[in-house]
Amino acid sequence: MTDPATTPGSAAQQNIDTSVPHSARIWNYWLGGKDNYPVDEGAGDAYSAAYPGIVTIARSSRAFLRRNITYLVTEAGIDQFLDIGTGLPTVDNTHEVAQRLDPRTRIVYVDHDPMVLAHARALLTSTAEGATAYVDADLSDPDRILTAAAETLDLTRPTALILSNILGHIADYEQARAIVTRLMDGLPSGSYLSINDGSRGTDADYEQAQDAYNETGAVPYFLRPVDQIAAFFEGLELLEPGVVSVPFWRPAPDSPAAEPIGEHGGLARKP
Repeated sequence: MTDPATTPGSAAQQNIDTSVPHSARIWNYWLGGKDNYPVDEGAGDAYSAAYPGIVTIARSSRAFLRRNITYLVTEAGIDQFLDIGTGLPTVDNTHEVAQRLDPRTRIVYVDHDPMVLAHARALLTSTAEGATAYVDADLSDPDRILTAAAETLDLTRPTALILSNILGHIADYEQARAIVTRLMDGLPSGSYLSINDGSRGTDADYEQAQDAYNETGAVPYFLRPVDQIAAFFEGLELLEPGVVSVPFWRPAPDSPAAEPIGEHGGLARKP
């Protein structure tokens, strides 16, 4: 791959630390992407050796998001998306799925990782009818996110907020709840919230592997009980089948039989 840390350009590019594994780059590796370093591949291989199911979790998470977006565009009529914790571009990114279904769709991606920023140009592709923008901001600053997103999205119109495998990076649960509440407060009635995150209570081997990963010095990610993930949707109209292990969220009729995994999610509408 081209090493963005050595490419002339923004200060963000120069701040990429290639000596420490990073969750976004490891996730990219598990999804089959190329935007990662040997340290990330090593950490990803070590994790998958201890718990091979992590690759299934990563890919099931992406498939869940794809089904969410398809519902939002084709059935709910949503044409605006705010995707926070974008990660690195791989396949079937939010704008690709949404704009295939409706070329007029507008998407704002939010991340604060310097490598994602270095690859922002890849994310900023769009149909001529729609728009795709990137905001360099941290999830812990929802007011800044909403202000910046409003430059591309009309936040007086229904918008889908996507929080995919990002809330686990907020260690304090009440802080995570407050962030979700503030973001949804900034969106009008008819907006949607899509969340999926790693969960406890389904797979003890996954929990042990994640706890071990958090001890490596990499950016930690905290698995949460399913009831805590479900509580993020409090006050919203949760769509059937509710908060479930992601392979069971409205699978395609021809999908092979699936087993529950330690990744739960749901989709809800703001009344």
